[in-house]
Amino acid sequence: MTLEQLWNGWRSAYVRGEEVRGEEVRGEEGRAARSASGTIGAASGSVFTRILSSGLDDIETHIVHRGSSVFAILNAFPYASGHLMVLPYREIAHLEDLTAAESAELWATVTDAVSAVKRSHRPDALNVGINLGASAGGSISEHLHVHVVPRWEGDSNFMTSVANTRTLPEPLVETAARIRDAWPSRTGSQ
Repeated sequence: MTLEQLWNGWRSAYVRGEEVRGEEVRGEEGRAARSASGTIGAASGSVFTRILSSGLDDIETHIVHRGSSVFAILNAFPYASGHLMVLPYREIAHLEDLTAAESAELWATVTDAVSAVKRSHRPDALNVGINLGASAGGSISEHLHVHVVPRWEGDSNFMTSVANTRTLPEPLVETAARIRDAWPSRTGSQ
């Protein structure tokens, strides 16, 4: 059974009591989904490597932070609004292949990502984890990445269990902007 995504991102503005500009939001989300879904150029390597070499800007690719050797990007198919990943620019599969500098920056950036998501989305809890290898659930196992996933009490509802579909109330472009605004400045986010 395949789990589907049901994007209802235009609802976040409504929930917060803001004016809803349906077509405009859907248009931005549509462009973001197209750029994140594999139409990112013909470069070889992981989807992350292709995104980095695409020439697209960080807004369009949903990169929320760039450091000297690692970056943070929203998951194009998130488990929850605010789901992001931290990974090295270098396409490597194993933790032990990180240089000392990459390792230090990776974990500092994971910490900053946790802080940013806590500020931007105010979750009840977070999952932070790595799937090392395809058998561990790593869908892009050739490019090491650390997931940061916000969680809320009761965030699994009938749609997941009955319709095998997740509802995501916020478009990626809005999630990215919120996380960028909340990113700690001590790491020199760009």
